[in-house]
Parts: sequence; structure tokens; C-alpha cells
Amino acid sequence: MLKAAIVLLLLATVVSLFSGLFFLVKDEGHGSRVVNALTVRVVLAALTIALIAWGFFSGQLTSPAPWHF
Repeated sequence: MLKAAIVLLLLATVVSLFSGLFFLVKDEGHGSRVVNALTVRVVLAALTIALIAWGFFSGQLTSPAPWHF
């Protein structure tokens, strides 16, 4: 469940990235839609990082690295 939420947040971040690019090209940088897309992308990235950190802290996500304790 946690991994699916992380993947969905990453996909939403990519969609926001391309919508910002579309608005930048279409509005030629004069509209506020680019700023809104950037805000959404930053919030989604912060949520993704927080969810990954919470997953490691709670033990739901683990690292396969041999040096990980």
C-alpha cells in the first residue's frame, strides 16, 4: 500500500512537470499557471520524500544494501 502511494505521488509529480512545461510554452511565461504547476510539483515532491522517510522510520520500507544495519 505504501509503495503504491509513493508510485502514485511520483507519477503525479511527472504529470505536474509536463503540465508546467505545456503552460510555459502555451502562455509564453506570462500566466500564473506555470507558478501553480511549480507549486503543486514542489508539494508533491515534499510529500513523496516525507512518505519515503516515514516508510523507513516505520519499517515498512527496507534497504537491501549490505551495509545497512
